[in-house]
Amino acid sequence: MELDNKITIIEGPPPTFQEVSNGWVLGLNEASNLYGLAVTHLRTFNGLALVERCHRTWQHQDVMWLHYRNEIGLEERAPILAARALTTDEGQVLLLWVRRQIEEHETPPPYDGAN
Repeated sequence: MELDNKITIIEGPPPTFQEVSNGWVLGLNEASNLYGLAVTHLRTFNGLALVERCHRTWQHQDVMWLHYRNEIGLEERAPILAARALTTDEGQVLLLWVRRQIEEHETPPPYDGAN
């Protein structure tokens, strides 16, 4: 059975990502490479169905991907680590926590722990 293991942004501007440097989400960052964790908020009409699709993919131990176009129109993708759907006054919002590889010109987020 082939799974639909991607969420694609088909219209609108590129997603904005807020870097995450503390909290429960740091437990998702177990990898041998240096990655940044970020969250993005997307408006949607079917947030609960998209979260369910993520859960089915993860249950099959597969990677769920966010596909989007960046600011210059090139296709990019990021692995989705966690997802949550919310209903707001403006409609449904999908929160996606993703892993983004830290580029050489970027600096990793500061460590928030005590010395």
